[in-house]
Amino acid sequence: MKSTLILLLMSISSVVLGQKYATSIIFAHNDYQQSIPLYAAYQQRVGYIEADVFLIDGELMVAHTKEEVNEGRTLAVLYLEPLHEMVAKNHRLAYGESQQKLTLMIDLKTEGMATIKAIVKELEKFPTLLESPTFKIAVSGNVPAPDHWNEVPEYIHFDGRLTVDYSPAQLQRIEMISADFTKFTKWNGKGVLTTQDAEKVKAAVDKAHNMGKKIRFWAAPDFTNAWIELREAGVDILNSDHVEELATFINGAEKNFYINDDLHQVYSPKHVFKKKKPKNVILLIGDGAGLAHWYAGYTANGGALNVFNIKHLGYSKTDASDSYITDSAAGGSAMAGGKKTKNRYIGMDPAGNPLPLITEILKQNNFSTAIISDGSVTDATPASFYAHVPERDMSEEIAADFLKSDNDILIGGGYKAFTERKDQRNLKEELKEKGYFVSPSFDDIDKQQPKTVLLDEQVTASVRDGRGDFLTQALMGSIKIFEKQKKPFFIMEESAQIDWGGHGNDLGFLVKEVLDFDKTIGEAMKYVDQNQETLLIVTADHETGGLTIVGGDFSEHSVRSTFTTNDHTGVMVPVFAYGPGAELFQGIYDNTDIYSKILSLLNVE
Repeated sequence: MKSTLILLLMSISSVVLGQKYATSIIFAHNDYQQSIPLYAAYQQRVGYIEADVFLIDGELMVAHTKEEVNEGRTLAVLYLEPLHEMVAKNHRLAYGESQQKLTLMIDLKTEGMATIKAIVKELEKFPTLLESPTFKIAVSGNVPAPDHWNEVPEYIHFDGRLTVDYSPAQLQRIEMISADFTKFTKWNGKGVLTTQDAEKVKAAVDKAHNMGKKIRFWAAPDFTNAWIELREAGVDILNSDHVEELATFINGAEKNFYINDDLHQVYSPKHVFKKKKPKNVILLIGDGAGLAHWYAGYTANGGALNVFNIKHLGYSKTDASDSYITDSAAGGSAMAGGKKTKNRYIGMDPAGNPLPLITEILKQNNFSTAIISDGSVTDATPASFYAHVPERDMSEEIAADFLKSDNDILIGGGYKAFTERKDQRNLKEELKEKGYFVSPSFDDIDKQQPKTVLLDEQVTASVRDGRGDFLTQALMGSIKIFEKQKKPFFIMEESAQIDWGGHGNDLGFLVKEVLDFDKTIGEAMKYVDQNQETLLIVTADHETGGLTIVGGDFSEHSVRSTFTTNDHTGVMVPVFAYGPGAELFQGIYDNTDIYSKILSLLNVE
């Protein structure tokens, strides 16, 4: 997409009149045909509501055709009376506590001047509407010729046309310019306008703007991609029969659009390894990261990611034993314990028996092990690599399980689960008795203690809130500790907050977390090339948010999305592998196979 759209989706239209990208741009077309006329559109705070009106036997009837006129559906009953009540309640404002304007567009289906006179007579019964500084009445359809507008009260405005040459006085009475979209293009709203048609639409938009007026097209495509393209073309007012969907689109515009201003350079891996099997394994888990998450990051970083420079790629099926869609507990336990299990179970099989965790097996084989997260260390994913409980919310029991696990390094948040417990145990002191260096400050990673527990709540801040390069520092700091011990090692590091962005349907939050994670991946790839004995695996426990990318621009580092859920989905997640043995991770397989593939490559059973 072009820069115009970028500015639009950041909530300010750079195209015309400085108009805010808000629901005030919505024209509720044929509103009276909705199941709840007026109120549904009003609830969405639209800028324009349309009602078709027939003057029949002195009554102003609201209907699409004369044959559809029903007794009781008058302009007063459906619109003027409830609007009068709401405006009076709002102290003469269309929308309470706001200067947002609302225009009732009355489409005249019978002879113009006679119908307008009837409307004026009716409006005299509702003086509060006429006195409101933020409520307007406009008419379209069979409007009188502009030469007769001076015969109409000044509070009546008109729907203008591109083909009419208005005088300056007449332009003052025009609320907007409306035009038939099909006169300019037959575009169906999918893809983009052809260059020729785009020029025609732009000429129409420019003509309206040169008149100092906003423009609306009727008969235009009416769905997400069309709305995006129309706004990019400079269309001020979106004509819609799907007001609620359009309002949802607009209200989510900020969270669904992101421009990255912090690009990072990516590493070019060598892809040359002398050995076929690794000595060490680094498992990086981007919680909730599906392929769309990665591609959103790729787009926002200008068409480059470290992880996309990894050649060996597979896909992991993430279903739980009791559910098509896994949670992080079952997803993490499948990778840590090699068996599908129930949602909410940590390190246990479906029958509630402890699973033999990969860290436990490796510790028995003289490996050093580390578990790292930018969330709480008692959250589901990191807990799956050291704990055995039937409920992921048992944070105190999970923390206590770490003392039984004999893992060497634990880094993340979650200090209170170790020190402020219902059972009055002070796990910090118990860890010290077992030989651990324990600190509430991540800065103490530099002390290079062989058995280290760092529980610093500051590392659970988001990138947006200033977490910094914690993931990279924690990973490389742990590697330095292990290299001094000259033993094989296994490190699981979780980027927890990609998942948070998915749950929050917040694209900017999500992409910033993806890009931060990718920086760590780049450093890990460098280490793999230098060390030559380490396998790097990058994957996820599941996808979160049902993320779909609906637009983007590599040159402008921008991406636009929609989310289909605020929860996990059942789609497969990618598995990237780099280093000796990486080819084993190609193909499509269960998440449990990650466990067995790692142990097979390490010659451990």
